[in-house]
Amino acid sequence: MKFTKSKKEKKTGGSFIRPANIFRSAVHGRFISTDFFSRHWVTVSLFVLMCVWSMSNGYECKTSRETIIDLKNEREIAKTERVRAQSLYMSRIRESSMSELVSRHRLQLTIQDTPPYKVKYNCD
Repeated sequence: MKFTKSKKEKKTGGSFIRPANIFRSAVHGRFISTDFFSRHWVTVSLFVLMCVWSMSNGYECKTSRETIIDLKNEREIAKTERVRAQSLYMSRIRESSMSELVSRHRLQLTIQDTPPYKVKYNCD
């Protein structure tokens, strides 16, 4: 008994698929047939949904990172403003600047040469 190849096996070369045939079938749109989609519609739809979910997750992550960067910049600006306001306040409460303000506004206040007295009394 002789085993002969069928016409289909002779045409494709048996079980081996040549790369030229794969390329040709992909170019002509026969690489994935409609039968494949009708048999595996659940798998294909889950794959598409996972791809869409992954893209939306990436977009959300990117926008969150941009928000974080913006908030860090705002925080640095607020820190700088706080330091500037603190230095301005410290310069205003300095004794020399206070005496200058008093003389500019002509309040007729003077700085005491002696420190104030502390009064002590015994409750015994």
